Amino acid sequence: MIRGKKVIVVLPAYNASKTLKITYNEIDFSLVDEVILVDDQSRDNTVEVARELGIQHIVQHEQNKGYGGNQKSCYRKALELGGDIVIMLHPDYQYTPLLIPAMAQLLASGLYEVVLGSRILGKGALKGGMPFYKYAANRMLTLFQNLLMNAKLSEYHTGYRAFTRKVLESVNFEGNSDNFVFDNQMLAQIWYAGFEIAEITCPTKYFEDASSINIHNSTIYGLGVLKTSLLYRLNRWKLVKSKLFQPK
Repeated sequence: MIRGKKVIVVLPAYNASKTLKITYNEIDFSLVDEVILVDDQSRDNTVEVARELGIQHIVQHEQNKGYGGNQKSCYRKALELGGDIVIMLHPDYQYTPLLIPAMAQLLASGLYEVVLGSRILGKGALKGGMPFYKYAANRMLTLFQNLLMNAKLSEYHTGYRAFTRKVLESVNFEGNSDNFVFDNQMLAQIWYAGFEIAEITCPTKYFEDASSINIHNSTIYGLGVLKTSLLYRLNRWKLVKSKLFQPK
């Protein structure tokens, strides 16, 4: 715990057997109370590795539900276990678990309700091997999103995120896509609900065993991001009323 708040780390896993152990071993258990791994029908032995590591809370999907569907199971289980601070960490070791204490502290202090680990602050993205086309797309989409949402984030596309229980109980994440655009829909919902978002510089690693979406899925994701941002602005102008931005 930190300041009397229960800290839960959720691991949305898909074919993460090669990197799960190194990720798990860097988690600071002096403040993390529980770890939840949700396996989205991996084709490798991710679940067996999780059991060997002693991860107590393992959720196995009977069919593949997608990245967004995996996160829904993660947050649902974290709320069920009484988590006050919930940190999503990818088990592919692309993001360092060493930032968990800093992210948890920012939320426990009451200063913010959401913290993102940004690869764009500093020089973490390109230095860590992010392909230039992904970096350029990230910057262009983020600029578009900031303009439409009247915000000022360095990036909307990081997978390293921490939330308070209040946020997870307020936004309708269950109504979001089961695909990769889930992340952007959730951030749009968070801005719409009036929560503040903090960012912390995060180094990242691109390597063979780290997960990455292909160009086809990246294109679908980019179009989904544009649609989400436009829906946000149209709802702000009260021209449409999307279910995406309705409270639970």
